[in-house]
Amino acid sequence: MESTQEIKVTLPDNTQRKAQKKKSKRLRRIKENILFSSYLAPSFLGVMTFFFVPLLIILVHSFQKSATNSEFVGLANYDQVLNNIAFQTASKNTLTFSGIAVPLAVLIALVFALILNTRLPGRSVFRSILLNPMMVPVASVVLVWQVMFSFNGTLNTYVMAFGGPKTDWMKSDWSRFVVMLLFLWKTLGYNIVLFLAALNNVPGELLESATIDGAGSVRKFFSIKLVYLYPTIFFVGIMSLISSFKIFREVYLLTGDYPYDVLYMLQHYVNNSFRNLDYQRLTAAAVIMALAMIAIVGVLFVAEFRLGREVEE
Repeated sequence: MESTQEIKVTLPDNTQRKAQKKKSKRLRRIKENILFSSYLAPSFLGVMTFFFVPLLIILVHSFQKSATNSEFVGLANYDQVLNNIAFQTASKNTLTFSGIAVPLAVLIALVFALILNTRLPGRSVFRSILLNPMMVPVASVVLVWQVMFSFNGTLNTYVMAFGGPKTDWMKSDWSRFVVMLLFLWKTLGYNIVLFLAALNNVPGELLESATIDGAGSVRKFFSIKLVYLYPTIFFVGIMSLISSFKIFREVYLLTGDYPYDVLYMLQHYVNNSFRNLDYQRLTAAAVIMALAMIAIVGVLFVAEFRLGREVEE
């Protein structure tokens, strides 16, 4: 009887202790959530103020008749932009440039990373040389390109020395490749660093086992290294794609507001619309560009997800 009474007395104490522990855990979680929220609040307010609010304003303006007339016109502004010859030319040039420059930026960076990942003499020097473009200001790079590719520039001097004709490189179809060369020179260093980091994460045990089994360098690359490089390849491709859409800065410094036809990019169209105070076409074009970028990046992420799932299986 005494033991039974003792049990009856101790049971409420255990229940109270459990309730107090749950309450203290709940209070601790609330305090942690408040603390984390206070840390995130400045960033959240900054993103809301400088990203989401302007985005909503852009969306509203894209459906209005003009900056002074808030009449709702539906998709009329988008229809005008899509049927505009300048916008069509800019879209074609931008997609062509990105379609050529981005695969080259990924492929060339991967080749250089594979070379630098070997026991190449002086590879540290080559890495430093390839990373130098990341530290050089864009204005300085553009100045060098102007000296090299202008009508009276260095390249034409060498061409004439070998009996060739002078070419106005920035006012011909060659201008696209001149800007592409500038783009590759600026982006390869960053891409190579990412690929080198990914190559260093490839398990050495797998490579050693493949070597013992008699696999060559090509077989080891496609069967082992490439599998571990898939996420980095997609990431480098996305970053290079975003950089290719921002090539306007270099082109603008080289050629101004109205460059040669093949260099007239989407950013030129947006910039010229802003200079002409055509806010409705400007906002509609910006929304179209944003949707296009989201669609392209979304396709790349879906492809990466499916490919990564197939590799895991």
